Amino acid sequence: MLITPLQLENEPLHIAESFAPGSIDFTTGIVQVGSLPVDGQADLLLEHREGNQQIADIRIRAHYAGDFEMDCARCVEPVSMPLKGNFDLIFRPQEADADSGERAITVDETEIGYYEKSGLLLEDVVREQVLLSLPGRALCQPDCKGLCSRCGQNLNQASCSCEDTPADPRWNALAGLADKLELKH
Repeated sequence: MLITPLQLENEPLHIAESFAPGSIDFTTGIVQVGSLPVDGQADLLLEHREGNQQIADIRIRAHYAGDFEMDCARCVEPVSMPLKGNFDLIFRPQEADADSGERAITVDETEIGYYEKSGLLLEDVVREQVLLSLPGRALCQPDCKGLCSRCGQNLNQASCSCEDTPADPRWNALAGLADKLELKH
């Protein structure tokens, strides 16, 4: 859904979208499960600058809720992540602050996003908000055993015989290296 300042000139735009799984590419390892409804409103904010210049900022206030799956950080099994959140964001046209040279910005300006001449894609806003809401890593269970580093077996599902096999002899040269490094410190 493209949101443009022209759409917002006379009245706010009510947002009632539902994104199907796969319609937004979140990133590798994150999968949307089921629909992702987004409800809210987009408004036009006119910012007055020097010389009677007006900047058409877009403010989006919305709520989203959906179910996602992330890969477990240890065993790579899917972990269910129900998400919901609210956001209140302001976007300014890219060319508004594209003047040459350096300038100081206010703390409030650090919270402003930018949109291109064609407008602002709601999908991009929702994608960013979902990614910011997800944890940096997820575990399928607090005591996840992960994968065997030798054979790749998921140790939560079964054990493997790798523990009984001796290590590759090519690593023997490094066996005492850690102890030697500790002695020097």
